[in-house]
Amino acid sequence: MSAPISIIIPTLNAQQGLMASLPALMEGLPKGMIREVIISDGGSDDATQRLAEQSGAVFISGPASRGGQLRRGAEIAKGDWLMFVHADTVLSPGWSGIVETHLPLMQPAYGKLRFAGGGLPARLVAGWANLRSLVFGLPYGDQSLLLPKSLYQQVGGYPDIPLMEDVALARALKGRLVALDFIALTSAERYQKAGWLRRGARNLLTLLRYFLGASPERLAAAYRR
Repeated sequence: MSAPISIIIPTLNAQQGLMASLPALMEGLPKGMIREVIISDGGSDDATQRLAEQSGAVFISGPASRGGQLRRGAEIAKGDWLMFVHADTVLSPGWSGIVETHLPLMQPAYGKLRFAGGGLPARLVAGWANLRSLVFGLPYGDQSLLLPKSLYQQVGGYPDIPLMEDVALARALKGRLVALDFIALTSAERYQKAGWLRRGARNLLTLLRYFLGASPERLAAAYRR
């Protein structure tokens, strides 16, 4: 029987993140959980490809768009389950056992967000993200979405858009996502650079604008600025 899970990681100059995230995934190998790791790259010019190949991952490359990268990775995945993990996210020890226990339930799921560093502001932002996910069914991509490939295909998968691809997929799943008891430990670098309050408010405003009909391309351009 083949290992059930294809892990898909979107990357763009992600060598630093991969140096931590890839080793954390390896506990799933002796359990027979991981069929393959797919690195879906958006045109990196650092050592991302070399690290991917050294780890035994499948490496594919295409235009830089996180939604498109995730979609391309899912299209070539051979596992019956898909798990989408960001390059700067490290899954907590024991994640594979928790996932293994969950698989027979055939439900889409995600992990609990925690930031690596940041003190009280980090705990508050992560707490809001976990509450938003639980109450509104809207986990973001850094919470490591896990779902059956058949369900992913049924709802249309990730749209090829540069921003809000995770929200679009969560909305398509219509409240069926459940939280699992593993931690998705994510880099706090972007928040620390921009400021926790400023970045959090900006994320919330972007989400509201998306719900009000703003295009992902327009939102992505504003987000980069």
